[in-house]
Amino acid sequence: MVGKGVLLECLDSELIDSVLSIGRSASGLEHSKLTELTHANFLDFSNLGDKLSGYDACYFCLGVSAGGMKEADYALVTHDFTLSLAKTLKELNDEMTFTYVSGQGTDSSEHGRTMWARVKGKTENDLMNLGFRQSFMFRPGAIIPLRGIKSKTKAYQFMYDYFMWLVKLIKFFAPKSVVNTTDIGISMINITRNGYPNQVINPKDIHILANQS
Repeated sequence: MVGKGVLLECLDSELIDSVLSIGRSASGLEHSKLTELTHANFLDFSNLGDKLSGYDACYFCLGVSAGGMKEADYALVTHDFTLSLAKTLKELNDEMTFTYVSGQGTDSSEHGRTMWARVKGKTENDLMNLGFRQSFMFRPGAIIPLRGIKSKTKAYQFMYDYFMWLVKLIKFFAPKSVVNTTDIGISMINITRNGYPNQVINPKDIHILANQS
């Protein structure tokens, strides 16, 4: 859901010349800026070096719900997939900006009781220690999908279908606590161009970044 939102904003932005989208299946979008790469093994990107070269930023939006997953399985997708690509990109271009979609409540200590928060915390820490020129951890919290975007996670889409009124109510009383997919995409583009004093990006920061000229 977030990935498609970011992709749409990148394709619309005059600041971006070209986009490479990597996934296990095609997005179905067609655009003159867009090249799509279907890749099966997210633990090994070593054979894609020539195709990954020449880019200024990576907007890493892959993620799964931790519901019903064992920690090892969740860590494989959340941590190992992310670091596999990040390390490959770092070898190609350490001047790249790497942004990672994490989540509110992430445990930076890596030792808390909540499994997903520990794994996300370790992922964030390992990325920030990898040595990119810029790396930012996005913790968006509640997200409103725009532009007809749907979540592939059935539980999340059920919430959007039947409880969006609650998300909008939260936004009414605490407007800085809720973001939308457009805000996330624009803020990633702007943070690549302008940088930001914080590496951990919360909803308030996303709003600030999304409104930069």
